[in-house]
Amino acid sequence: MTFQGSLAYEEYCAQLLVESEKFREIVRHGDLTATVPTCPDWTLADLARHVGGAHRWAGELVATRATAMIDPTTVTGAGGPAEATPEAFDAWLAEGAERTVAALREVGPDTPVWSWARDDRAGFWARRMVHETVIHRADAALTTGAAYEVPPEVAIDCLDEWLELCASPVVEEHWADRAEALLGPGRTLHLHATDTPPALHAEWFLDLTGEHVTYRRTHEKAAVALRAPLTDLLLAFYRRRPLDAEGIEVLGDRPLLDRWLTYSSFS
Repeated sequence: MTFQGSLAYEEYCAQLLVESEKFREIVRHGDLTATVPTCPDWTLADLARHVGGAHRWAGELVATRATAMIDPTTVTGAGGPAEATPEAFDAWLAEGAERTVAALREVGPDTPVWSWARDDRAGFWARRMVHETVIHRADAALTTGAAYEVPPEVAIDCLDEWLELCASPVVEEHWADRAEALLGPGRTLHLHATDTPPALHAEWFLDLTGEHVTYRRTHEKAAVALRAPLTDLLLAFYRRRPLDAEGIEVLGDRPLLDRWLTYSSFS
């Protein structure tokens, strides 16, 4: 199987470094003790440890061409820097991202590597770590009040990947109890980015009427529509922005959208 993604593999590698730098910029100038409003059990320092630890774990999986899960707590340096200072976090985050990208570039996209999503290739981790960092950068920005924007092609791929994961057999199996409350006749959702040109096809149709979650990139009438500028659409769909925030429109069956957001939450 050949790696499939909206971006080229090298673009994911490069974008991971870009997103890591943007995340580091927020951490460098933020209060590490501040509570993250979208992850209230974490401080900004906890969020930084999570992101940097994820980078190192993914990098270890790729570098060792792992055929089974590696315990994240056994990865050297994954617990965070020795000192909880902005300078120490900055250096630690930079080192982790750079090592992961070096490993990704060395092995190439189709090298077999274990993943929890059963897409056992290095390409999965390149894409996953980009979007892990994109969304947690939003958490950091919301904590500190920093500006937040995502390149359109990255935001679209972030939504694509999230839907692919939510529709995958492994997630369906893991969230089987949630699916019972979600799936049913007449249950469809439409996502529509309001600020992108038609050529980007930034619209999605989720079909929840059958036994499985399916989706396609298209404009179709649905039971409920979520409309917003692309970055806001991304954040709302990841539960990082309230549905009643300025610029976000919900048309139709709001409870169905709420059920979807509950289904697709890792919490």
